[in-house]
Amino acid sequence: MHVGKKIKEVLEQRHKPVTWLAREIDCERTNVYNIFSRKDISTGLLLKIGTILDYDFFKDLSEEYFKGGKSKK
Repeated sequence: MHVGKKIKEVLEQRHKPVTWLAREIDCERTNVYNIFSRKDISTGLLLKIGTILDYDFFKDLSEEYFKGGKSKK
């Protein structure tokens, strides 16, 4: 799973602008776009974003891992 793309997808599903997420995680809008481009991010940041968006990214990652994605890098 490309975490940044998933975060962007969930943000769009919530109908929230990038500027809103930037304010919520206390960073610049350009940093949010940088997050969207990342294949992976720190668990702390992912937890914070997941809490703000009310979405369990860890569940998605776990499901991918146990469906055979664990052998991919």
